[in-house]
Formats: sequence, structure tokens, C-alpha cells
Amino acid sequence: MKTRMNIRMSGLGGQGVVTSAHIMAMAASKENKFAISNPFFGAEKRMAPAESYVRIGPERIYDRGELVYPHIVMIFHPQVITMGKSYTMPFFSGIKQNGIVIINDDIDLLSDTEKEELEKLNVLVYYVPATKMAHDIAGTELSTNMAMIGSVAGLTQVVGMEALDLALQDRFGKKYVASGGTATLDEAIKKKFAKKEMLLQKNLDTIKVAYDQAIDFAKTRHFVSENM
Repeated sequence: MKTRMNIRMSGLGGQGVVTSAHIMAMAASKENKFAISNPFFGAEKRMAPAESYVRIGPERIYDRGELVYPHIVMIFHPQVITMGKSYTMPFFSGIKQNGIVIINDDIDLLSDTEKEELEKLNVLVYYVPATKMAHDIAGTELSTNMAMIGSVAGLTQVVGMEALDLALQDRFGKKYVASGGTATLDEAIKKKFAKKEMLLQKNLDTIKVAYDQAIDFAKTRHFVSENM
């Protein structure tokens, strides 16, 4: 990794947006990179707008707070785009030249105007059916965020699979203290699976499938992240 990568995640309450940023930051630390993650949301309830930010780089990071100029924007739910359920409008506001937008869906959600603006910035738009993938592989939509994590890692190589595996073990395999809605969500996920081992494996499988698909996509597009 040559330079810092800033990732803004936008979704709805209950989708694990905050958890995703935590896992990405934890995975980065496993590779001796520096990382900071922080959430931004109002009411902690399902279907309310939620954002989270993660900054990853080769040098120590001091700035926190809202991520205004991301290299990557991740959209966890179509309603962020179609219904404006976002704290940042338009959803790609501030994205850097040659950036990436990752959208959880399998249909085109962008207007002609949005496409034109993103094309001017040479932004890559990548659609991944993360919720469907989560259902097919893990048997629950609660693993949607795992597919999103796999997608961004596969496209950018900002963190590798081994580091993500270790981060998952730290998050779900050991005693992890979270707060508020995040703790409630973690417990809901754990109850969904009979054993922690199954939770870890299903989440890892979901990440791996999304990761591999993103790599294949990048190869067909001859795409290489400037931060790799």
C-alpha cells in the first residue's frame, strides 16, 4: 500500500455498517498498517441512515470524524440512492478522481446525470448482490456486510483474506465489548448460528466468494487501485 485509502460506508441501521468499518480497521492492523474507524449516525434503529468511515494507510493517522473526500464509497442498501437515505447527498459527494463506488444490488440504480458525473471523475462503479450472496452462502441477510467487505478488499487489495480471517476471529470468536445497537446486532448474529465456529466460517465463506468475484472483475476491467 503506497498511500492512504479513505472508505465511506453508507447504509441503514441493522446492516452492520459500523461493524464493517471495525473489521476492516482490525484487518489492516493485522498487516501492520495504520487504521482508524468511526461511525456517524443518529437514532440507533433499523432502517435509519447509518454511515461509517475507515481510514487505512502506511503511516500513523490522526484525523477522525466525517470523511468528506473518500477514495471509495460503499452503498449497503439501494434506498441510500433511490430514497436519499443518507447523511451525504448526493451519495458520492466528495469522491476523489479515479475512485470506486460499490453498490449492493444487481440492477442499475443510477440516473443518467449521476453516471455522467461519475464518468467525469473516472469513478469505477461495481455492483455486487451482497444481500443475495449472504442468503445463499450464510443463510442470512445479516452477512450482507461480509459480502461488502469482501468486495472492497478484492477490488483494492487494501487488506488480504488472511488478515480478514484474523479480524473476524477477534470480533466474533473472542470476547468483544461493543456499545449500543452494535452490541445488540452482534448478539443477534451470534444467536442466528448455533456455534461461534459456524458463524466464523459462514462469514468467512461469504467474504471469500465476494473477494474472489471482485478480483475477477478487476482483472477483466484491467483495473488496479492506485493504492495497491
